[in-house]
Amino acid sequence: MEALAVVQSKPRHPYSSITTGKIDKIDKSHKINKRSRTGPDGQGARMAETGEGYAAHAAGAMPPPRAQEAPAARADLPVIDLSRAGKGNYVARRGKLVQAAWYIVETCVLDNRLLPFSALRVGLLRLFGAKVGHGCRLVHPMRVKAPWNLELGDHCWIGVDVWLYNQAPIRIGSNVCLSQGAFLSAGSHDMRTNMDLRVAPIVIEDGVWVSSKCVVQMGVTIGRSAVVTPLSVVHRSLEAGGVYGGNPCRFIRWRFE
Repeated sequence: MEALAVVQSKPRHPYSSITTGKIDKIDKSHKINKRSRTGPDGQGARMAETGEGYAAHAAGAMPPPRAQEAPAARADLPVIDLSRAGKGNYVARRGKLVQAAWYIVETCVLDNRLLPFSALRVGLLRLFGAKVGHGCRLVHPMRVKAPWNLELGDHCWIGVDVWLYNQAPIRIGSNVCLSQGAFLSAGSHDMRTNMDLRVAPIVIEDGVWVSSKCVVQMGVTIGRSAVVTPLSVVHRSLEAGGVYGGNPCRFIRWRFE
């Protein structure tokens, strides 16, 4: 009786959540894959479509038709020795004494919630080599790895806990908004070889809004007036004027249409 009940209830289509216009194409490839795994007569595909496979599974005769085996552990995969990783193409551009002084300033002032003074942050950034335009709002705690690698245009807003990890130059245009918790990292590691440090510049053009908790990776350019929605990961350059979101970041719509 239990097996019979399973046969009578039609199994839910595996792609029912996909847009209707795409179901036919995907369903055909799904059937072909089923036939290729079960032989030329397509018995497995027929059982998957009619529910017979589920009935047989309930009776203990065979595994469910859509079951996928977990990949076996691969003991032969290489493991990179992190003790041999180097600085790669990273260049510090400042001595250790200047870096140590900036670390103290960043900790005590720039990242201090008790000091909501934009002019103070701007002045210290400029003192250590940053190029900061007019009318920027830096009243919130923020972090900057290397101010000598920072260019900030006019009338920019920097939100709470923004982190500019600029081992390579980060160039931000005018009228740019970086919202709470945005993380821009101009560095990464060579994960295929020896985990050496790799750096590349980030460019944020005029009018861009990088919203809260976004991650912008090395080598990326975000085009003029583009918007990145919250919690997105930008791993490639984005065209001007678009709204983008997700992980990985994809086009959603045009901003001004």
